[in-house]
Amino acid sequence: MRHAKQIGSAVIGALVAMVLTGTIARSQPVDSAFDVRMHYDKADYMVPMRDGTRLFTIVYTPKDTSKIYPILLVRTPYSIPPYGPDEYRDVLGPSAEFDRDGYIFAFQDVRGKFRSEGEFQVIKPLRTDETGVDESTDNYDTIDWLLQHIPNHNGRVGQWGISYPGWQTVMGMIGAHPALAASSPQASPSDMFIGDDWHHNGAFRLMYAFAWLSRNAAVRSSQTEQFNPRFDYGTNWGYRFFLDAGTLADITERYFQDRVPAWTEFMEHGTYDEYWQQQNALLFLDDIDHPILNVAGWFDAEDFYGPMSIYYTLEASNPDNRSTLVVGPWLHGGWRSMDGDVLGCVEFESKTSHYFQRNVQHPFFNFYLKDEGPWASASAEAIVFETGSNVWKTYDKWPPIATESAALYFHPNGRLSFEPPTDSSGDAYDEYVSDPAKPVPFSSEIRTTQGHEWMIEDQRFASTRPDVLVYQTEVLTEDVTLAGPILATLFASTSGTDSDWIVKLIDVYPGDAVGDACAVPMSDFQMLLAGEVFRGKFRNSYTTPEPMVSDEITELQFSLRDRYHTFKAGHRIMVQVQSTWFPVIDRNPQTFVDIYKATASDFQASTQRIYRSSERASHLAVGLLLGHE
Repeated sequence: MRHAKQIGSAVIGALVAMVLTGTIARSQPVDSAFDVRMHYDKADYMVPMRDGTRLFTIVYTPKDTSKIYPILLVRTPYSIPPYGPDEYRDVLGPSAEFDRDGYIFAFQDVRGKFRSEGEFQVIKPLRTDETGVDESTDNYDTIDWLLQHIPNHNGRVGQWGISYPGWQTVMGMIGAHPALAASSPQASPSDMFIGDDWHHNGAFRLMYAFAWLSRNAAVRSSQTEQFNPRFDYGTNWGYRFFLDAGTLADITERYFQDRVPAWTEFMEHGTYDEYWQQQNALLFLDDIDHPILNVAGWFDAEDFYGPMSIYYTLEASNPDNRSTLVVGPWLHGGWRSMDGDVLGCVEFESKTSHYFQRNVQHPFFNFYLKDEGPWASASAEAIVFETGSNVWKTYDKWPPIATESAALYFHPNGRLSFEPPTDSSGDAYDEYVSDPAKPVPFSSEIRTTQGHEWMIEDQRFASTRPDVLVYQTEVLTEDVTLAGPILATLFASTSGTDSDWIVKLIDVYPGDAVGDACAVPMSDFQMLLAGEVFRGKFRNSYTTPEPMVSDEITELQFSLRDRYHTFKAGHRIMVQVQSTWFPVIDRNPQTFVDIYKATASDFQASTQRIYRSSERASHLAVGLLLGHE
């Protein structure tokens, strides 16, 4: 290909610690050939911020003081154990390679969490006056303190983090300390109403928000080294638990009340008002002049919108900035918690996480913090893993220049085709009844929390339901590669006055497909490739919702986000459309009400129609990669 080159196969690297819900892992596999305790000293400090609040910080420094080292900083709300002076982490850096090279590693409990002083605020907005404090000023003050009080540094600081610590890294990029020489926000959220942890296109992510907030955002009584206990669901069946829990108002009264301020605030801000807008990090990503390594996973259920929107915004606002996008076949934080050669039942033929750790992440920080290199990918705009073909590629632009716009159209009898429909009657449609009392499950697994692998899960369990429309192509006679954003356009109607619309893009395996990754037969396997929800009342404005007019045909457009995937010859391309995705997304009553205060009587079954005539051609707009090898 003219604009791409294959990077190569993954190299073997140490599998590092599990990242759960964005945490920095509490335990990591020991590199038996390298003893951290033998090479590093450990000390803890209460680092003062400009308002006098002190943040608990652990610093590991190399015992070899004959050299100077850069500082690598992690700021997290998930704790920084072990806290004891004689207990050490097994791996200090983003991967074990950093420990051998020699860095100064600093870990900090953010304001209001664990052993730090102050009050924790979930996704604290940036200050609006020069005398205030926020995560950006705390980051600046921490770096300034480290430079003044930790010896043997070379004057350069790098910062990294996954999920919430990734967002902390973004906050550090804004109004950055002059010594901050390289940042790697990984799976960072950017806008919590549009596409990250708490909402997708205005639809509330019930299952995840319930689990995260109940444990991580509860009011604490004092500084501590202990996590709050996990919520006891009293069952292993989350679908039944949340259905029985009732409305969001019922859940608030029964499980949260005033114990979790953030949950209460979420319930009071059901539109994209100032509360949510002031948390939008994308508004502040100008004047970023140090190198950025932005990392995402194609199958990240929590924060895929975040890193992609951060990358696009950095490129638009800072065209001369040295920023690089990396996307691999990973779930949330999977590049640190897994080998990356398999996810669920899908195999990727190489240890993709090891490749990233050894060939991208480690060289990035060494190049910009130590002048060691050269970093072979320093000029790359995008380092992306092509699923389906299972190869790494580099590009000088994302999406790749050599893409051509195309569309996958819905046709009668469940057909899907790149050819537009020819029916000119104007009212050709398919319909289903969406019943909030019997919502479509998001997964076939019996579990109380959403887990992480459901974004690649076999969708056969959903395809047979009467409230799920299914469209698929004929068997492909040649490979089809999609690259870049995927935009859904639905011409839809509902007999109600509000509705959710879920669109899923799926790779259907051939009948003779085999695999060793799990016990599920791979013949006719329906691999979820991309899926997104859109809440109909926000079709014109996220700030000012409007009822849908019953039975009136309405055009809806929303993004399924970026993908880079090859549907191999012999496979089929499938699209599924539905109106519930429970309990990962809360139930829409399908009446125009404040859903956060809705009562049981507000919920009603509705008849949903998807139109597919030449005049109202529901479809997915995609980018076809030309000249693909």
